[in-house]
Amino acid sequence: MTDVPKPGSKPVRPYFSSGPCAKPPGWHADGLASASLGRSHRSKLGKSRIVHAMDMTRHILKLPETHRLGIVPASDTGAVEMCLWSMLGARPATMMAWESFGEGWVTDVVKQLKIDARVMKADYGQLPDLNAVDWSTDVVFTWNGTTSGVRVPNGDWIPDDRQGLAICDATSGIFAADLPWDKLDVVTFSWQKVLGGEGAHGVLILGPRAVERLESYTPAWPLPKIFRMTKGGKLNDTIFKGDTINTPSLLAVEDCIWSLEWALGLGGLSALIGRADANSAALDAWVQKTDWIDHLAADPATRSNTSVCLKFADHAVEGLDDAAKLALVKKMAALLEAEDAAYDVAGYRDAPPGLRIWCGATVDTADIKALGPWLDWAFQTAKAA
Repeated sequence: MTDVPKPGSKPVRPYFSSGPCAKPPGWHADGLASASLGRSHRSKLGKSRIVHAMDMTRHILKLPETHRLGIVPASDTGAVEMCLWSMLGARPATMMAWESFGEGWVTDVVKQLKIDARVMKADYGQLPDLNAVDWSTDVVFTWNGTTSGVRVPNGDWIPDDRQGLAICDATSGIFAADLPWDKLDVVTFSWQKVLGGEGAHGVLILGPRAVERLESYTPAWPLPKIFRMTKGGKLNDTIFKGDTINTPSLLAVEDCIWSLEWALGLGGLSALIGRADANSAALDAWVQKTDWIDHLAADPATRSNTSVCLKFADHAVEGLDDAAKLALVKKMAALLEAEDAAYDVAGYRDAPPGLRIWCGATVDTADIKALGPWLDWAFQTAKAA
């Protein structure tokens, strides 16, 4: 093995996983409020903490009063599935996929629900033609493709006079983008992404048009209890007032509250976006001066500022097939973890072989800057091996 010198300093917090993501700076378990722990989530205290988390979320996101917000089971996946199973089928659907999670929603709708759907796909690193979407259909898309590093640039492609619903999985984009709430009928996310919270719980946001769909349409298939959002033909509004469908973890709720209070202390949404933008810019500066790596997302205008996905430059891995490239990625990730220089930087298993660096607001820019030399060291060392 070629003896490649190690960098002189490491990231202070080497947490670059794209979910669960890094805890906010200064987080420690002893800092969590504990009075609600061991109490019923339906007690006055337990419910008040759930409502507090919901109210702060609404405030930070600048959510209009027209939109309802509730905590639901099974992380972002559960929130998306609730909507697919409860709302789709009233009209044809358009399913948009440019990475693995979008592909998952395609599978559910086309193969499981067997709904008449047009599927618009793009390769990793690209977006489908947003201007070719038929808005007489219900449209399901991810705001930010977590496993490809490609996001929609804005909401301008969503018309105000759409007939179908705009159903947006925003889990790695929310809190890192100023979402156009008038353009989005359904938004889902989980705490474990940009907030650096814990998994298991999802958040579901419904606009007026989504509520109207729920109250006017009954799917042809049976709905499990955790998917049911109506009672007697009307929206079960208690879900959006702190009465969760099933028992939530109050420890996870308290953890979320800590992160939300941290975000408010920074200055709210604009500060969170600013931190993500600074982090992704710092990583891009390293990419621009490094000849063995490049962005997977081809267009800077649609490049994620949170889940930044990178690919090897062709000349740097000439002669290697995908299996060899994947082995190189695994070796790099193992080297970095062994040095406590970076954790969880390998690309997603279904994506092209490469790296994925989380640049969301809970990561410090100084750590992104310190990471670059370690990635250089890991690549040179792994390739030499």
